[in-house]
Amino acid sequence: MKSMTGYGKATVTRDNAELTIELKSVNHRFLDVSTKIPRAFIAYEDVIRNGLSKGISRGHVDVFLNYTLVGDTDKQVCVDMALAKGYVDAAKQLKEAFPDLHLDFNVNALMRSSEVLNLKQTEEDAETIREMIAEAVDKAVQNINAMREIEGNALRADLLAKIDNVERLLAEVKKHAPKVAEQYREKLRARVTEVLSGVEIDENKLANEVCFFVDKSCIDEEITRLGSHIARAREILQLDEPVGRKLDFLVQEFNRETNTICSKSSFLELTNVALEMKNEIEKIREQVQNLE
Repeated sequence: MKSMTGYGKATVTRDNAELTIELKSVNHRFLDVSTKIPRAFIAYEDVIRNGLSKGISRGHVDVFLNYTLVGDTDKQVCVDMALAKGYVDAAKQLKEAFPDLHLDFNVNALMRSSEVLNLKQTEEDAETIREMIAEAVDKAVQNINAMREIEGNALRADLLAKIDNVERLLAEVKKHAPKVAEQYREKLRARVTEVLSGVEIDENKLANEVCFFVDKSCIDEEITRLGSHIARAREILQLDEPVGRKLDFLVQEFNRETNTICSKSSFLELTNVALEMKNEIEKIREQVQNLE
């Protein structure tokens, strides 16, 4: 089981070239990939996305790519003269607009400007780069998943503890449930006695009224279904696969049954326990949002 939050990095070297992939992931309903890479590598986005989808099923993933040449190289450096001229003209306009400012825009600054210098790559170079990206992405995914799995295991332990709390509170609900009918009977008897002072109470009608109330407020089905959901949640947490969506749906069912118990309850102690259970389920829901 994995969390959706993590960080992974990998570097691959070929001859005099070094390519580094960094991955940073956070929560998201689906796999959402955002690439922050040099313009020259946009053509390789499919390699990045395919590699990520093999190892990550959910989460927003930011991808950073850095490509550097080390040592001598026979690759040709290309200058985008039109873009360079645009930077120079922009610098002159800024100087005219702000004459008091010192102009320190020189050739070195121009060379560091985005996309002014590019490497001309041969077809063989492009294929090598695709292989380097695929390998780096694969290693980076392994590294980020190692971190996500550590956090996922911690989340599993926390969720199991919270599910134990829900089960404990459900046992309290079961204990209080039989008291509802008796309490309603006593309240109804006291009310009738107060309103109809001196009039003998018809026990049959009182019993019918109590039976009608008990039938309407019976929570046996909700208790049974919630117990079944608890067992299913524990099973899902032991699966060796992405479980976030399954648990997210199941927690909605937890809430549905607990809300019904609250709506049917007129017994204060039972209501308080059910509300405490709702609070614990909300904590589970928040944690589940972190799971892949």
